[in-house]
Amino acid sequence: MSAAQPRVMVVEDDDAIREGLCDALKFGGYHPLSCARGDRALREILEAAPDLVLLDVMLPGRNGFEILRDLRAAKPTLPVVMVTARGDERDRIDGLERGADDYVVKPFSARELLARVGAVLRRSAERPTDVGAISLGGASVSLLRCEASRSGQSVTLTQRDVDVLRALAANRERAISRDELLRTVWGVDPRGADTRAIDMQIVRLRESLSQVGADALIETVRGKGYRLCEGAVVTA
Repeated sequence: MSAAQPRVMVVEDDDAIREGLCDALKFGGYHPLSCARGDRALREILEAAPDLVLLDVMLPGRNGFEILRDLRAAKPTLPVVMVTARGDERDRIDGLERGADDYVVKPFSARELLARVGAVLRRSAERPTDVGAISLGGASVSLLRCEASRSGQSVTLTQRDVDVLRALAANRERAISRDELLRTVWGVDPRGADTRAIDMQIVRLRESLSQVGADALIETVRGKGYRLCEGAVVTA
């Protein structure tokens, strides 16, 4: 095995599907790891420290959404792709709103899976780093540490939170539309897509920022989208 191979943890209870996913990943140049139970997944993921997680929703012992929630608390920057047969819109929105980087619905081809895994890993590795921090009053947000702080109190942000803030900071002279955020942050074609995931992400981000008195950092511009507030200071 090459040391350069990205490690992908496959959390899937169906033996045949799990083996098929691992085989596809091997073919695609990845080093697959696997876990068959939801109640063991979080511990095994944290111990293995993979580069990406393929996470099924319906699992014995614990469902994928619960695992995703705890993963986002423990490893905010870890890329997660939800893999499930539950393909209705509500489930897809739930996965994105809870912090999944992408969502693949069974049945899917090995080619599609590898394309999505590769795209998520590229977005994770190639996120722009020209914005290092944003401050407002006495509050400071470190995009490098995924953390907002004020007077010794801090709150951890998810990588998706940071990506949204970075996009807003890089375009601070204007409002960014929901479609543009879907395209640049989520990597999703906005045509026909539901933009509620954007609004829910902003709601959760503001709730996190409110813990350090920085919820006013993001302004809603009616009919246009979102932008950083005028008093925000952006540094490299």
